[in-house]
Formats: sequence, C-alpha cells, structure tokens
Amino acid sequence: MKKKSLSFHYRFKVSNREVYMNRIVAISSKLKYIGLLGLPMFFSDTLIWKYLWLFWLFAFVEIFTSFSTFVQALQQLIAIPYIYISHGFRLPDQNNYQPAIRYSLPFSGQWTAVNGGPDKKTSHSWSILTQRYAYDFLILDDNGQSCSGDKALLPNYYCYGREVLAPADGVVVEAIDKYPDSRTSGNGSVDHTAKDIRGNYIVIRHAAKEYSLIAHLLPQSIKVKAGRQVKRGEHIAQCGNSGNTTEPHIHFQIQDGKSFLASAGLPISFEGIETKPAKNYAKFDPRPVYEQKERDASTIQRGSCVGKME
Repeated sequence: MKKKSLSFHYRFKVSNREVYMNRIVAISSKLKYIGLLGLPMFFSDTLIWKYLWLFWLFAFVEIFTSFSTFVQALQQLIAIPYIYISHGFRLPDQNNYQPAIRYSLPFSGQWTAVNGGPDKKTSHSWSILTQRYAYDFLILDDNGQSCSGDKALLPNYYCYGREVLAPADGVVVEAIDKYPDSRTSGNGSVDHTAKDIRGNYIVIRHAAKEYSLIAHLLPQSIKVKAGRQVKRGEHIAQCGNSGNTTEPHIHFQIQDGKSFLASAGLPISFEGIETKPAKNYAKFDPRPVYEQKERDASTIQRGSCVGKME
C-alpha cells in the first residue's frame, strides 16, 4: 500500500510545465554544442561560422531555468580559494586528520556506494572541497539495477522511502524540508526545476569541527528540527529524490563547519561496517572500481556494498 500511495503522490506532483521545461532544457543542452562548428569564425569572416557560433546562446537556457542551483555551483567555486586560505593551504586528508567521531552508516540494510572514496581517484567531487569525501549511497539488486519497472516512477527505486538514520550522537543545526522531489528520467539527466542542490537536508553537529550533512531527503519526512539532540541510529528522515539528483539516493558527507559552501570536507571514519564488492556493479556504473591493497575496515569506496551482511 505504501508504494501505491507514493506513486500516486509523485504522478500528480509534476506539472505539465515542468515536463515541458525539462524537455526544452534537454534539447537546448545538446544544441549548444553545434556552436563548436562556429570556431572558424576566429579565422574567417564568412557569415555561416558566426551563425553557427550563436548556438552557444542555448547554454543560457540551462542557466536561467536552473538559476538557483547555478548560483550555488558558482558559490562553491568562489569558496574554493577561501577554504584553501582559511586552512593555511593544508586541507584535511587521511594522513593529517584524526576524526573526532567514528560514524555509523546513515541507513540500515545493504546499500552500495556509487560515488565516493578516501582518495582523488575515487572521490565524489575532489575539486569541490566541501564534497571531497562525500558519498552517494543507493540500493542495487544482484543484477546491478537500482529500480524495478518504470524508471520514471520514483517508488520503483529500491531505496526510495527507506529510513535515514543519524550517523552519530549530535545536535541538529539545520533541517530544511520545503522542496518537492525532482523528476527522474532514468537516463542520468537531472531535473532542471530543482531550487537547491541539496534538496531537503539535515546538518548535525557531532563535535567542535565535525558536522554531517545528509541530503536529497523525501519531502515531509524530516522528523527533527534545529536544536534537537539526536542519538546514533535514530530515524530522522526518509530517502527521497529532492534537489540536484539523477535518481533517489542518500548523499552523506562530513565537513568542518556548518556551511555547505565554505567548509572543508573531512575524511569519514566509519564504525562497525561490513563491505563486499557489489554484484554486477559495472552494469550500473562503467567507471573502474579500484581494489584497496590494504583494506581499511573504517573506509568505503565506490562499488562497495556496505551494511549488515547475511
């Protein structure tokens, strides 16, 4: 019954305007590359090259239809030199940072890390300093699939609606629950109507300079407010698809400040985790999966199935 009600909610949440807008943006994002054919305009005065170069104007369709997330992305880029300077050009890494807390997984059961790792080659977003050590988790079946049935229906994704748990004791400093789920098409594209990269999210202070951020939460599922103390393993929300996301998953990171834009990401030391290679992972993600020569029982990297193993 739960799946049917979620499906009903999702079907009628998306307006025709949003559907058409995403189609227009998808087409525009392809048309802009025709502008490459206009490069000879820098060497020739032939009018045809100038007309072809004008196709780059289609890029502004993407910018203006997703202006909020575009601004956030720009702010993250601007914050990079500030983060470097504020840390004396010595950013936290596995060699120089000693975590104050060892974290539990923010879910129960077996999930797969599809983005993230402790080093540059496995990183979620190495150049985006706040998200350098972030993880994206979702549930894959034995065939390497994240959903069953129509990929345009969110309730068909295995992780959609699953409980999100507090990764350690702490105090909630921010809890935002005002964004709808984003559409998913199942082809890796994002919903350009999203108003915030994180969607619905929770920030928890666990230590003086250790804050967790859990993002892309299900609308109206957040059970905590700012100022509330939480315990490790406490049910605090549900997995959704809000924000800048291609499909339902949990985004989890540890940062050294409250700010999503101006904090440095911290290497995450996990507690009591079990890992194994995800079955048929290459069917979901063609990127290479790297084996750890000396497996650290406190770290996770892309392609690992994590959680309580049977």
